[in-house]
Amino acid sequence: MGVIELFVLAVGLSMDAFAVSVCKGLSLRKINVKHMCIAGAWFGGFQALMPLIGYFLGSFFCDAITTYAHWIAFILLLVIGGKMVKEAFGGEEEVNASMDVKSMLILAIATSIDALAVGVSLAFLKVNIIPAVSFIGVITFICSAIGVKIGSIFGTKYKAKAELFGGIVLILIGTKILLDGLGII
Repeated sequence: MGVIELFVLAVGLSMDAFAVSVCKGLSLRKINVKHMCIAGAWFGGFQALMPLIGYFLGSFFCDAITTYAHWIAFILLLVIGGKMVKEAFGGEEEVNASMDVKSMLILAIATSIDALAVGVSLAFLKVNIIPAVSFIGVITFICSAIGVKIGSIFGTKYKAKAELFGGIVLILIGTKILLDGLGII
């Protein structure tokens, strides 16, 4: 796998994390570099960790991972997105801007589950895994940090609709992952 192919792969894998980061930025009233780094570290870290795990699992669990990865990601994103949509219609309720360990862990897993299956593929391609996952992690870190900033800019102008938009985006990402995994799109 060449550098260009790896870059396209890394950008593709980072898009879910980018979209979720935009949603996080939308929900935050005021961001700083710390917020951007937290999102980047969680999402970049998991986008690097999951293909590494997948690589080492190799062909042992290839069928099980490929069969259920889209369902796991769909369910996690549907639950998180549904909660955000529900909260958007809850009136004066505060927007959930939490970047605590539990919230970020769930989002990081949900956005990187497909990277686990990619790691299995990388094992079959005999890719040098450490530079590959490092590159994927760095690209995702950058995209996620930028996503938080972009989201915060729009969030200050449209905070009443921010959570609704974020929830819908997460549900759509989950649905796309599911439909793609089922071979419908």
